[in-house]
Parts: sequence; C-alpha cells; structure tokens
Amino acid sequence: MTDILLMIGVFVAAFVVGYLLISRVPQRLHTPLMSMTNAISAVTIIGALLLFAAAGDAVGRTLGALAVALATFNLVGGFAITHRMLKMFKGRDRRCS
Repeated sequence: MTDILLMIGVFVAAFVVGYLLISRVPQRLHTPLMSMTNAISAVTIIGALLLFAAAGDAVGRTLGALAVALATFNLVGGFAITHRMLKMFKGRDRRCS
C-alpha cells in the first residue's frame, strides 16, 4: 500500500510541476517544447514497461499497462502534431511550368 501512495504522490507532484512550467512557456516555444516532451514520453514508456514486466500484483500491472498506453498515445500524437507544424514551414515547389 505504501508503494501505491508513493507513486500517487510522485504523479501528483510531477503533474503540478509540469503544469506550472508549461503554463509559463510563451506561445512560440510550444512546438519545440512538444518535441522535448516526446523524448520524456519515450522515457516514460521504458519505465512503464519495466513496471509492467516486474513481478507484482494486479494493481501494479494495471498501472503499468495504463502508463504504457497513455505515454504511447502522447508520443504518437506529439510526433503527428510536430510533423504537421514542420510541414507548414517547408517551402513549396517554385518551378515554372
């Protein structure tokens, strides 16, 4: 029970710190910030896979599976949005026909 309370405490602390940091970022820096959060999500997936693979109780495995699913969703969505933003800055083909 102590492990779950510790995990919940770390989650709440990370949520509050993350929210406070991201809310103070200027609008023009959000796309580079998303690229960095993609890297953090990849690290989260590795940690969640380790938690999921560890021999533990059903609650730990469920939390691990949920963490893998949510971090993967965040990672794929972040890359899709970053790709779309970078596509906006690509030059058009300016050849004369």
